[in-house]
Amino acid sequence: MRHESLMPELGQPVPQFALSDPGGKVYSLEDFSGSPALLVAFFCNHCPYVQHLLPAFVDFAAAYRVKGLATVVISSNDVTAYPEDSPANMAILADKYNFSFPYLYDSEQTAARDFRAVCTPDFFLYDQSRKLVYRGQFDRSRPTTEHVQGNGFPADGSEMRRAVDALLAGEAVPGEQLPGIGCSMKWKPGNEPAWS
Repeated sequence: MRHESLMPELGQPVPQFALSDPGGKVYSLEDFSGSPALLVAFFCNHCPYVQHLLPAFVDFAAAYRVKGLATVVISSNDVTAYPEDSPANMAILADKYNFSFPYLYDSEQTAARDFRAVCTPDFFLYDQSRKLVYRGQFDRSRPTTEHVQGNGFPADGSEMRRAVDALLAGEAVPGEQLPGIGCSMKWKPGNEPAWS
């Protein structure tokens, strides 16, 4: 089912997290304290919206890493219902695309709830003081799925690039921010937040 991101209020502090990658290494917010900007994204392996933008996102994250952007990607889906999103399969995907960022598993779905993530992909950009300055779409591109025709725009990360460029230049992030669109978060039975 297709969902739009909730677009929480700007200026909110980044939630704390401590999550492991498929190899068992734990990452927390403090691991990224030296970076002037932090992007937290919620992905999963099987979502066609994620698959559509993944090559462009991997290129974007690698290019902006050297400019000072730390990127963290989190998968929160119920892997009992969606085994293709399991940590083992996350490791395969990260290796296939040579991720330059940690891909973390949110087994209890706590991070998804704390960030108010409702879809994959869902993006949250924070400044050096770790206040939310951008949330919404990566770009205007949409994939073709069995239910929806794609819109023909390229997956180039133009919206996110504009926001990160402004942030790293010490300028105000552009005011117009449009919701991202993706697959609904796959909550564990009984774990669905009221706002999902």
